[in-house]
Amino acid sequence: MNKIITISREFGSGGREIGKRLADELQLAYYDREIISKLAKETGMTEEYIKNISEKGIYPYAFQFAKSFAVYSKMQSEQTQILIEQQKLIKKIAEKGNCIIVGRGANIILKELKTIDIFVYSDMKSKIERCRKKNKDSEKLSDRELEQKIIQIDKNRKNYHKILMNNLEWGDKRIYDLCINTAEVEIKNIISPLAEYIKGYYGGN
Repeated sequence: MNKIITISREFGSGGREIGKRLADELQLAYYDREIISKLAKETGMTEEYIKNISEKGIYPYAFQFAKSFAVYSKMQSEQTQILIEQQKLIKKIAEKGNCIIVGRGANIILKELKTIDIFVYSDMKSKIERCRKKNKDSEKLSDRELEQKIIQIDKNRKNYHKILMNNLEWGDKRIYDLCINTAEVEIKNIISPLAEYIKGYYGGN
């Protein structure tokens, strides 16, 4: 049985950093933006286009920018293709071996496997501070603008989750094995205990 850890996260909560550090600590394959690169190769679409859809939502994105029904239908079809191919790819990744997968509804897509599903969250103040430390582009935004960006991205993640699973909401603790609040936490200091938790989950191996 492969060891699969999925990490869902609020934007700016440090979920990606937790995933990468855990992968290094446990010597597991790590998948995040690599999924976008693989999807671009398999669909022939650009990485930027796929990234925009992931960040701005599936169908709302198409509806917002389409100028005619024909354009909308084409974009909707492309986005449906991305959604289907992404699910196939995530299942292939899980079959290949032990790994950590960040985001993209992997916990729902792989729900039939014995995955460890983690949700990372934080308060808005901490998320804004983390965004400013990690991304220089955030310096161009006011705190209010950055807060709105965080809210919108999390809303899109919630909407994507609804496409995959309607009965429980994104962030609902019942979906996850572990929920981590990273407010005022130095992420590097919690990696070793998390690694021990994961080893214990899989019987100490």
